[in-house]
Amino acid sequence: MKSEEQTKAGMKEDSNPVFDMETRLTQDDHQSLRLWLRMLSCTVMIEGEIRSRLRSEFGITLPRFDLMAQLERHPEGLRMGELSKRMMVTGGNITGITDQLEQEKLVTRVADLKDRRAYSVKLTPAGRRAFKRMAAVHEEWIADMFSGLQSEQKSKLFELLSQVKTHLHEPGTDCGLDNKPLQEEST
Repeated sequence: MKSEEQTKAGMKEDSNPVFDMETRLTQDDHQSLRLWLRMLSCTVMIEGEIRSRLRSEFGITLPRFDLMAQLERHPEGLRMGELSKRMMVTGGNITGITDQLEQEKLVTRVADLKDRRAYSVKLTPAGRRAFKRMAAVHEEWIADMFSGLQSEQKSKLFELLSQVKTHLHEPGTDCGLDNKPLQEEST
């Protein structure tokens, strides 16, 4: 019989164990480390499933979907540097993703009227239609993945994670999150 901790970590009574970040933990590990690896395991599992579904259903990568999502929220367009900040990836990566979406006629670059050296990126009408279809299905996937939690549980989890996020950005913490370099993201 599996222990309660094993069951909570993803090992069901009559199934194969789930091997993820948590499997290396013991009860002797610090509670914060166990929590971090639980959150990371859930994130990796959900993100992996979303990546797979986006690729198989729509032939698009998660970074490309994310860039389109940013542009959907800003119909006036966003400058490349702003997209880089919002997506937390390098400017070079944004350029590569934008190039691909532009070739597919889903986005367009528009010269910035305030600064002729800069460009804004906007969704094209075809890009808006494509994103609208993908976003509706994506929302259903996410809702399904979180359907194991009651509404009150989701609210509480959201509240707790908001507290963690706020703490990580507080001045004077040793986290230093605002000073970390941007990550490369595969297109």
